[in-house]
Amino acid sequence: MATPSSLNMCASNAVIGACNVSKTQKVFMSCSPDLFGKKLVNSMPICSSADFTPLRCSFGVKPVKWESNGEVSTKFGAPCRVVGVKSTNLFSVGQKFQLNDVLEAQQFDRDTLNAIFEVAREMEKVEKNSPGSQVLKGYLMATLFYEPSTRTRLSFESAMKRLGGEVLTTENAREFSSAAKGETLEDTIRTVEGYSDIIVMRHFESGAARRAAATAEIPIINAGDGPGQHPTQALLDVYTIEREIGKLDGISVALVGDLANGRTVRSLAYLLAKYNDVKIYFVAPEVVRMKDDIKEYLTSKNIQWEESADLMEVASKCDVVYQTRIQRERFGERVDLYEEAKGKYIVNRNVLNVMQKHAVVMHPLPRLDEITVDVDEDPRAAYFRQAKNGLYIRMALLKLLLLGW
Repeated sequence: MATPSSLNMCASNAVIGACNVSKTQKVFMSCSPDLFGKKLVNSMPICSSADFTPLRCSFGVKPVKWESNGEVSTKFGAPCRVVGVKSTNLFSVGQKFQLNDVLEAQQFDRDTLNAIFEVAREMEKVEKNSPGSQVLKGYLMATLFYEPSTRTRLSFESAMKRLGGEVLTTENAREFSSAAKGETLEDTIRTVEGYSDIIVMRHFESGAARRAAATAEIPIINAGDGPGQHPTQALLDVYTIEREIGKLDGISVALVGDLANGRTVRSLAYLLAKYNDVKIYFVAPEVVRMKDDIKEYLTSKNIQWEESADLMEVASKCDVVYQTRIQRERFGERVDLYEEAKGKYIVNRNVLNVMQKHAVVMHPLPRLDEITVDVDEDPRAAYFRQAKNGLYIRMALLKLLLLGW
């Protein structure tokens, strides 16, 4: 039977494979040259049967072959007997990504999320001039942003460049692209896909990303479509929660602020519904309460949710306080409704004082006055770490959509 030390010895020399201990626990062997410098397995104890799946290295290394007795001889001369349990769903390296486009949070299941997060963790280790920094060399990404953006657009562009790819960009496509001349979205997409390998799009209309995906033959990533969804933000949010809190099952999350128009909180609610024993608190001014479709979805997934007007009470119970700004641009001419909602719920030192020591404050940014600046110095203020995690999640998605696992 394999011991943890023999697994480590074997993993330090060659790609071996993945042993599925459960849906959420997998032993991954690394490759030589290794995946972004990672050489040792995340060690699991001895498994119980010889059902292992060989993997292929992301950079084209062929998979090694399992011997009938479960013993693998690597070309580096370090034999390793591996004993694993029954194989479950496995995303083998080199396999095509399961999605053609990233349009909404409902596309992802737990196994896919866990696997994407593994890739994101590897992306954190990519350094300049390392093998991983050139995996997308020769690929072009077009960013079409019909609404203003700082973090999302720059993190996507940074992600592409950090992996060796190039970027074609327009920051305000609503005003400066041919859309200003009346060109349809479909015609724009047909044109731009002729210049690029993948399109990242933000649009002011809900459902625009789906229209783009129906037109394009290359991958489309929804970087926010009006009050609809923002799936990559939800992915980085869940990734951040896991890294900050250490788990995703059994957590309580407060969604605060503009819940009616907030595409980030809508997408996050869909993803949180993938996990067990989650409770969500909705804390919002009356005019921007969470819409019924999200509440009905959560109920259908047996996720507990509760509406509250008391931020202090909710904050004392939660692992995550997810604050959002009141979005002036979504109110149109109804300035009176915006003024009614603005400034009602603010995360300040008083809120921090009632929060648990392990809890965190998150925000998709930009913020206005809904989190006071004196909160920034508290270690529980996770929103800038959250923004940085967006880079790694987007690097992972670009790699997966263009190259596969």
